[in-house]
Amino acid sequence: MTEYGYFLSCEEFTPAELIDQARRAQQAGFTRLAISDHFHPWNDRQGNSPFVWSMIGALSQAVGLPVTTLVTCPTVRLHPAVTAQAAATSSVMLGGRFALGVGTGEALNEHVLGDRWPSFAERAEMLEEAVEVMRKLFTGDLVSHRGRHYTVDNARLYTAPDRPLPVLVSGFGPRAAELAGRIGDGFVTMTPDADLVGAFRAGGGAGKKVVGGVKVCWSTDRDKAVDAVHRLWPSELLPGELAQILPTPAHFEQAGELVTRDMIADAVTCGAEAEEHVETVRSYVRAGFDEVYIGQIGSDQEAFFDAYGELVLPALNR
Repeated sequence: MTEYGYFLSCEEFTPAELIDQARRAQQAGFTRLAISDHFHPWNDRQGNSPFVWSMIGALSQAVGLPVTTLVTCPTVRLHPAVTAQAAATSSVMLGGRFALGVGTGEALNEHVLGDRWPSFAERAEMLEEAVEVMRKLFTGDLVSHRGRHYTVDNARLYTAPDRPLPVLVSGFGPRAAELAGRIGDGFVTMTPDADLVGAFRAGGGAGKKVVGGVKVCWSTDRDKAVDAVHRLWPSELLPGELAQILPTPAHFEQAGELVTRDMIADAVTCGAEAEEHVETVRSYVRAGFDEVYIGQIGSDQEAFFDAYGELVLPALNR
């Protein structure tokens, strides 16, 4: 049975707004939360970037829902040992209801300390070693590690997870899906692509979770909704590897000029037709997803939670 969660966007909302959305999501009937991890928003209009680990601590005290990072990068901006400590504490605070979604990252977030931005092949290699390091530390044992990319010297997590901490690996192509199948406890991808899910299963992911997310804009004024998405999230429609290699919000704003309003209207679910929203989410179910997280773009959060609680989630759960 597929579960439906709410996607908290750290790029678009303040910490107080995110906490309020989490409470509303729980009241509306969402059974899980996902949260993004960004140092920068995708563009200045989004305007936010709270520290994800502080937010998860706050969420653990505000709601009773499981939380998953979608996704954090444990390879450049934060050392995997530091990420492991943050994830372990999050798991303890959430009573084991935490899953660590990880990925190879974007230059947008990871260049800020002046590190060079590696190729995908090297980033994938770094991620594999980082996951190995974190899994060792999650045991609570004393760990020393000398690898190609990371060193850990006599480190131990004294606040270790009480139970196995799932590590979900993000990917958007066949090579990343194979990596997720090999090293992850699950796969994170944002498009309802059954072939990609199949590649994950074939690469070692049989029996493991597939997790995805989608952004929508519920509004009784569809034109207003399309405008909001076009203003705030044109990056959703950028092709190829642009999202991984552009380094600043200004660059994303420049690239976003190539995304037209008509492209948004065709690609993003906007408006107040409940069946369109149901069908958007069901496309992930048909592709084999176990968890789907829906994020509402823009300020009309109350109408979204009312509609999803009364119309969309009941239809999905039937």
